[in-house]
Amino acid sequence: MEEAYVRVETHKGITSIEFYHPQSNSLPAKILNELAKKIQRYGDDPDTKVIILRSGGHKTFCAGASFDELIAITTEKQGLEFFSGFAHVINAIRECHKFIIGRIQGKCVGGGVGVAAACDYTIATEAAEIKLSELAIGIGPFVVGPAVERKIGTSAFTTLSIDATMWRTAEWARRKGLFSEVHDNIENMDEAVQRLADTLAHSSPQAMWEMKKIFWKGTEHWEKLLLERAAISGRLVLSEFTRHAIEKFKSKA
Repeated sequence: MEEAYVRVETHKGITSIEFYHPQSNSLPAKILNELAKKIQRYGDDPDTKVIILRSGGHKTFCAGASFDELIAITTEKQGLEFFSGFAHVINAIRECHKFIIGRIQGKCVGGGVGVAAACDYTIATEAAEIKLSELAIGIGPFVVGPAVERKIGTSAFTTLSIDATMWRTAEWARRKGLFSEVHDNIENMDEAVQRLADTLAHSSPQAMWEMKKIFWKGTEHWEKLLLERAAISGRLVLSEFTRHAIEKFKSKA
């Protein structure tokens, strides 16, 4: 089985940051930390004009938090540290001086929906169904919530959060504003991603950064807010309900 990784490739001003995990591109702490670092680094890289955030494989874009690591958490401090990883990734995207295009080839679950929502422009396939599954395991989409709510509004965010076992289609996600475009297959999606990336690579870096600051206006307090939300998840993950629910999910996997 292939090892998890975060890989970076830059070509003609376009930097692709790809993450992969053999368990449906789930996100353990190591991958989260590496993703945040890479986004920060290439956001400051003068040779990078635009960033594409993608995951490996052809099926799931991101299955969210690693169940193996969730079940291993035994203290609130460990819980805070783990969920802070999602906070760091979202804040890295928010503060990045470059536009980030999300390439969403397949299903997004939990934290994966949050990562997609944080991207500045998302291009997906029809296979990219979404689900905020956190409540089903006794937690809640606390850390990713601000990013998702910012993109799709309070009503749609509430719908996803409460009906935590229901998949929503990629077209639903497009109508609500999570996805900017939805294509019928991966090839067409990749053509759209490349077209936009090429265009942005030849656009004014200063103008794009000024635009991004406007798009993210009102989120300056997220550095503190998302860590406060991480602490909530870090407490809840220790409950007997959550531990039993995670074990039940793992046994079905």
